[in-house]
Amino acid sequence: MRRIFHQSLLDFSKAIFRAAGSSREEAEIVAAHLVEANLLGHDSHGVIRISKYVEWARDGRVAINRHAVLAVDNNALVVVDGQFGYGQVIGKEAMEIAEARAKVHGMAAVAIRNSGHLGRVGAWPEQLAERGLTSIHFVNTSGFGILVAPFGGSDRRLSANPIAAGVPNKGGHPIILDMATSSIAEGKIQIARNMGEKLPPNAVVDGRGRPTLDPNAFYAEPPGAILPFGGHKGSGLSFFCEILAGSLSGGLASNPRSPTAGQLVNNMLSIAFDPEGFVGAEAFAADVKRLVDWAKGSPPMTHGGKVRLPGDLEDEVRAERMSAGIPVDDATWKAITNTAASLAVAIPTG
Repeated sequence: MRRIFHQSLLDFSKAIFRAAGSSREEAEIVAAHLVEANLLGHDSHGVIRISKYVEWARDGRVAINRHAVLAVDNNALVVVDGQFGYGQVIGKEAMEIAEARAKVHGMAAVAIRNSGHLGRVGAWPEQLAERGLTSIHFVNTSGFGILVAPFGGSDRRLSANPIAAGVPNKGGHPIILDMATSSIAEGKIQIARNMGEKLPPNAVVDGRGRPTLDPNAFYAEPPGAILPFGGHKGSGLSFFCEILAGSLSGGLASNPRSPTAGQLVNNMLSIAFDPEGFVGAEAFAADVKRLVDWAKGSPPMTHGGKVRLPGDLEDEVRAERMSAGIPVDDATWKAITNTAASLAVAIPTG
């Protein structure tokens, strides 16, 4: 394990994507998104993805320098096609459309289909919250990311299917919910395997449907499966992510026979609300503040503990990692530096 300071890791990541063929703007967007995920403690969606992204770009499973294209434009209802480009670019452009339409109509529904991996999904409500909008987002994959067993099942049938939501928080950082409907992200299983650590209980079953703490069992033959969080509750939410993000967008729900099952394709439905069009931005902000203060006022369950709202832990991790550097495990660092060497990108020494 090593610690790498934010700017050094960001510059290194940008150089890799530039060398892999991305425009300067695309390289900056993708690299910044991944490193920010690490800063917030979402290592499963951070620089661990670099080598795989470059591999997919080389194989044609993600298209470099693509942009969101309007497939359906019906005022407050928009569908964009990501043309299999980097999801960090497609997501950003789609949220810009959502912002503009919500400001005109009071709300907007923007669906994305055929996007590359959208990365940390919390980035999208965060982008909107910084512009004064509240939003909710549902994500799926169309086939490649089938990892999760449905409630009562024992093999992979659903995607990890995250849900995210965000709200502006006057005087503070936006309040961001970012959660998978699976009990654990697949990237965290990779990290546990890299670190030689065990998985948490009730998160994964092996290829015979038996509970396991061994991350290697997930990648064995036959492969294991991730369990949904909260049993039938997480499974039910996951099922509707498939419908809202996949079926409704036209990007398709998870199925191994999907035409895009050979590549990681994300679909997302985002619904953005402009508080000004509902109760007025000031009244909305005041009531959110009252709710924040009321919830935070609860006596901590343990001595010295804290009441945490969505996003609080990420803020704490960000402050610590900006100061002490971002931890990167040895296996991830080796994969990144091997990719960099293959592209003749200099490896930072500090």
